[in-house]
Amino acid sequence: MKSKILKTMVLASALVFMNCGDDSVTSAIDNYAGGLSSSSVGEIQPGDEGSSSSMAQDQPGGASAGNESSSSVADPWDDPCVASSLPDACGSGTNPLPTSSSDAVPASSADALSATSSADVQNPASSSDKAPVVSSSSEKVPASSSAKVESSSSEKKVESSSSEAPKGIFLASGKEEEKDQMQVEYKTRTGWDGGGILSYPKQLSSTQKHGVVVWGPGGGTEPGAYEGMIRRLASHGFVVIALKESPGDASQAIKALDWLDKQNKDTNSPLYDKLDMNVVGCSGHSMGGLESEQAVIKDKRVLTAFLNNSGDWNGAGANKVATDRTIAILFGEVGMEKDNAKNDYNNAGVKAPACLIEMTGGPRNSEGGYGHGSGSWDGMAATVAWMRWHLGGETERKADFVGSSGKYIDGSIIGKQGKWKTQCKNF
Repeated sequence: MKSKILKTMVLASALVFMNCGDDSVTSAIDNYAGGLSSSSVGEIQPGDEGSSSSMAQDQPGGASAGNESSSSVADPWDDPCVASSLPDACGSGTNPLPTSSSDAVPASSADALSATSSADVQNPASSSDKAPVVSSSSEKVPASSSAKVESSSSEKKVESSSSEAPKGIFLASGKEEEKDQMQVEYKTRTGWDGGGILSYPKQLSSTQKHGVVVWGPGGGTEPGAYEGMIRRLASHGFVVIALKESPGDASQAIKALDWLDKQNKDTNSPLYDKLDMNVVGCSGHSMGGLESEQAVIKDKRVLTAFLNNSGDWNGAGANKVATDRTIAILFGEVGMEKDNAKNDYNNAGVKAPACLIEMTGGPRNSEGGYGHGSGSWDGMAATVAWMRWHLGGETERKADFVGSSGKYIDGSIIGKQGKWKTQCKNF
């Protein structure tokens, strides 16, 4: 009898022990899932806590400077600002700045890691300490242990993808190229030779790099004459370096890019680690257009060139542009650059994607329509749109330039009079 009672007690003890073991496994799974869901906080048991995760930190930047001098270059077209079809193109105060929009910074990967920290679960009072909400469908954990593990791994996968940094360079959220979008810094007497202009958004992105645009002035014209264009490009998210002069052989553009590359590596520069030096566009007016064209031919960092009222004198510039680069040539309907622009684009040797853009129906002033100064002032929106497309990856803008009908193909010049007239090839 005693033997039977003893056997019964041993069997009962074994069953109790086995049940306790199952509850312990289930409880551990519940607690693991609870670390990913704020609805499971009350299920954590003493002794089940994990270790807290470490957080990554951003490194701040500083300020920079560096100046030298250089001589001026005459423009064979003799195109100072007075040649512009916009009489007050060089006047000051014509480009008021709008209010800046701040960068939206997504959650970092360190934030995602903190979701599984026991400290987050034990101290839910602070909203910054709580694990991020991954899905509205995760209120309850399924009954079976296998389902619980599957659910938590699914949540972690979503959480990881949501913490990835944005792709591509930074662009202002406002897309209208006819308007400034952000407040900018505008620094004169700077650059490699101390005679250039540097402009960039006051609010530099902390999650994306900025693309670069080099601006070349017309021969004999100060870079400050193009303040509106420089500020407009910078307000859309680009870091813009305007040259002191444009000899038309890319020598100044290349030196400017080398100087910016040093700023990007200088821990004391406000541009430290902010630039993507492989995403560069060059643009300019008259001789500055020739400087841009040669830059996209000679410097692999330059992806595209936009020539304003320019074109190779012998019609043998665009034909040297590599097929993995792009080029646009804009001219005024009565501009002195008209024939050069057409000959450059129409050269049979041009294999790169290219566009020829004409401004028509301009004001009947001294030039009798859109002339040699039209692109940099009345038509500046086209340069901005082109850079947002070819540097910023806004592929939807292709329809604005390429095809039979579109904004810059046959559309009106917004805010001005007249229309665009564009043809493209090799796209």
